[in-house]
Amino acid sequence: MHPPFLNAGNAGPFTLDGTRTYRIGRQRAALIDPGPDVGSHVRAIASWLSDADSVEIVLTHGHADHAGSAPALSDALAARVRGPEGAPGVDEPLRAGDEVGTDEGTLVAIPTPGHTPDHLCFHWPDRKALFAGDLLLGEGDTTWVAGYPGCVADYLESLERIRLLFPDCIYPAHGPPITDVPAALARYEGHRRRRIAQVRRVLEAHPGASPEELLEAVYGPALPAGVHDAARASVEALADHVRGAQATS
Repeated sequence: MHPPFLNAGNAGPFTLDGTRTYRIGRQRAALIDPGPDVGSHVRAIASWLSDADSVEIVLTHGHADHAGSAPALSDALAARVRGPEGAPGVDEPLRAGDEVGTDEGTLVAIPTPGHTPDHLCFHWPDRKALFAGDLLLGEGDTTWVAGYPGCVADYLESLERIRLLFPDCIYPAHGPPITDVPAALARYEGHRRRRIAQVRRVLEAHPGASPEELLEAVYGPALPAGVHDAARASVEALADHVRGAQATS
């Protein structure tokens, strides 16, 4: 049986059907990725957790669609916030191997950088499950990987780190549960490596290609409306990855 969740209703091209906020535990509960700071969502979560004796709010990363409501819910639920250092409202930073206890099992922090440099996943060994934040989405074959040097290499290493945990199910923050985990991990890795290969071919033919030229070569007219800036950042990250590999070869 899958864990219960509330959907923040913030559907969009990057959030799919919205941010899913998961609850693990009844009396001693953990709330994973409380979602955006939207009044109706905050009130719904506060009501949902009103029967718990204690609550810990757990963040995979600090993006507003995941962590924006953490300060408000910390006050409403008298709950401490745990997650990456510097994320909104974090009272106690979590690092590799740190545990969050609930009455339905322990969650273990797994560093999975790539989407952000401090991104965490949470392994739920008792259920052979993983809460993935934005490492993977419940649909498709890609998530946003950009924004800092080395993010592409980090992302590929994070996928391998998760693969070695052998989870039976992955719960992303956006979209439905992933039950065929090996296929999903292969799909996400394959997509990223194909993009790397595309950018490498362009740079081999045109070493000075601009980000806009790379964007056109990789996506062409198929680029969906509203995602231009994110796609541009993504190809820039891919180009940095390729150039770094070329410099060390």
